Amino acid sequence: MSQDLSPVERAKYVAARRAAEFVEEGMQVGLGTGSTAAWMVRRLGERVREDGLKIRGVPTSTRTAELAREVGIEVITLEEAGWLDLTIDGADEFDHALNLIKGGGGALLQEKIVATASERMIVIADAAKDVGTLGAFPLPVEVTPFGWPVTQGLVEKLLAAMDVPGRAVALRRVGERPYVTDEGNHILDLQLGRIEDPAALALALNQIPGVVENGLFIGLCTLVVIGHGDGRVELREVAA
Repeated sequence: MSQDLSPVERAKYVAARRAAEFVEEGMQVGLGTGSTAAWMVRRLGERVREDGLKIRGVPTSTRTAELAREVGIEVITLEEAGWLDLTIDGADEFDHALNLIKGGGGALLQEKIVATASERMIVIADAAKDVGTLGAFPLPVEVTPFGWPVTQGLVEKLLAAMDVPGRAVALRRVGERPYVTDEGNHILDLQLGRIEDPAALALALNQIPGVVENGLFIGLCTLVVIGHGDGRVELREVAA
């Protein structure tokens, strides 16, 4: 099937299938959101139907929950699971330390909660997501609808004091309407260009009233499964 895909989709496909091999019988698994994660969910569904694999999945979005049920994966809530053996999710960017930017698909809050509640987080990505320094991809920040212009102003004030070359902040929209997350919040996209200190920025953003969570995932990922357009798969762990 992978031969029928574009190089980018083939890279996502092979990475997702390789990552699905880390899922074992009886595991409780966090199921990520996005196009790469969708390939992984479909592969796990195949293993459930064809091999009798018994797992329980905690989705990170309503979209993933619908897909998981469609392919035959038992879906439970994080409250029912309590703790997860493994989360597999995509990323918009990752650096050499396996810090991530996530949230391009709008599910960053659930994704971060699920990843934090897991023994291990594996990221699946195509090679284009591998960057020397985070920040070329817009950083999503989830904010409450109440007073969001005030929150945006506070974010802009913070960025003026941070070591980032770009400081443009825009409310994410769908047509003329603000984008709404599964939790009923909005998202600000920060065009930063480069983030020299992701941990410091993540901490500072979360101190701002109205900010619910940010898309910097620091110290959560232990392994990245990188797919290439020619079908090769590379595994990258945090350097010792």
